[in-house]
Amino acid sequence: MSLKGKVAVVTGGARGLGRAYVLRLATLGADVAVLDIDLKGAAAYGEQLSAPSVAAEVQALGVRAHEAQVDVSNQAAVRQAMDAVNSNLGPVDILVNNAGGAITDVATSAPSVVSMADVKTILDANLMSAIHCCQAVAPSMKERRTGIIVNTASTAARVIGARGSLSHYGFTKEAIVHYTRSLAAELGPYGIRVNAIAPGIMLTARVKTLADQRGIGQADQARRVPLGRLGEPDDCAGVLEFLVTDLSKYVTGQSISVCGGAALQAS
Repeated sequence: MSLKGKVAVVTGGARGLGRAYVLRLATLGADVAVLDIDLKGAAAYGEQLSAPSVAAEVQALGVRAHEAQVDVSNQAAVRQAMDAVNSNLGPVDILVNNAGGAITDVATSAPSVVSMADVKTILDANLMSAIHCCQAVAPSMKERRTGIIVNTASTAARVIGARGSLSHYGFTKEAIVHYTRSLAAELGPYGIRVNAIAPGIMLTARVKTLADQRGIGQADQARRVPLGRLGEPDDCAGVLEFLVTDLSKYVTGQSISVCGGAALQAS
């Protein structure tokens, strides 16, 4: 219960990696707010919950929960949602910016042809959402001189996709890394740590469901990973535990790859 009494927010927390983060934080004793554009998103990919909602799963672990359906690419909606978290749980101590993903069409994602609409979608989902959330919680963290922020990068920031596919996803994740380092430099004097997790391919329910359609999460990809397998959500949750506890009290401005060594290999 190393996070007992802390208030955590996880964006994209209703399924997949976000849900794994929520449950790990709750297990560590934190009260957790689940923010997601679709609070029932797990059902769309056959992800089984142990309670009617992720918030209910949190409460079953003996801590407080709050949930809100919110589009975190909308700055006004983010500020309203964070105000509600503050009212229901208290000031935010831990922010996990997990929302986003490679959510546009892979077939039309080559850098010379990708549409501006798809570029904007990815920028909003992966970069602007994180900036909105960080800016919403930073003033209170600075005033209290405490706080932890964990952003989500990706191995796609370092490894080029086949024939340059999803470059707009990759460069938003590289931007997240730079934003993380810059924010860590700004907020460090206030006792606030800012880091990022850079997952490789994680076998979430969504990835398993869309594996053939999107060409991700397949056996041949697992064989190319030095550790011989693709990742599971708990692999990232373990690194999150490190980053939000005193195990990493002298770590800030870092992006930690959780990829089984995949980023060491050519695409």
